[in-house]
Formats: sequence, C-alpha cells, structure tokens
Amino acid sequence: MFGVESVVVSETRDPVELGVELLAHLEHGELSVADALDRIETVTTNPQVQREILDTAVMRGLIERENGVVRPRSQGSYVNFDSDVVVREGEFSCQRCGAAINTGHFVQFDGGELGPFGSTCIRKVLGRE
Repeated sequence: MFGVESVVVSETRDPVELGVELLAHLEHGELSVADALDRIETVTTNPQVQREILDTAVMRGLIERENGVVRPRSQGSYVNFDSDVVVREGEFSCQRCGAAINTGHFVQFDGGELGPFGSTCIRKVLGRE
C-alpha cells in the first residue's frame, strides 16, 4: 500500500483542493499546526500531500503559517451545517476516529465531499469544539 492514500472519500476528488478548502473554512482565529494537521488527516494521511495542502493554502493567501501556528486570513467563510453538511443513514466508519456509526455527516465542498463523520467528530473537524 506504499504510496496509496489510506483514506479515500471519492475516486474523483483532489485531496489537495479538498484540504485547502477545509483550511479555508477554519472557525478558529488560530490553530497549532498539529491541530491543522489533525483536520487535514481526514483528507489524507500522506505526509507529502499534507505538506502540499498547507503550502498551497499559504501560497493562495488563505492561511498564514508562522512559529507552529496557522491563522486563517479570511473570516466568515465557515461551513453552514444546514446547507453544507449532508446527513445520511447507513453503516459507516467515521473518517476521523474510525468508530462505527449509523448516521454519517458529509461536508460538501467545491472540491468534493468529505466524510463520513460522527456527530462529535464533524464538530471537531470543523472547529466547533
């Protein structure tokens, strides 16, 4: 499995674009790089792709990265739970913690769908907790 994404959401999505969108929608004024990487791991566990996501977000001016801290450059572009999150019933594994869940929460980004997440993990990924 070397060189293969260990987290797969959709065959057609670009993990860099999806990760950049996730960072663009941060709800915290600042996060540690470790906390930002915790969120990015829901898109990819590949360290090279994670680095590319962070670098691309910085290059596009979406985040600032300095002294181990990530700060979003724009405020107010948060994920709306009513319109940007789709809830589906079924048998899923949470993409963040791996728990078996019956209700999956999926975030709809332009770059693709991210999920499924359980009710607690979706809030953590989006910075609501």
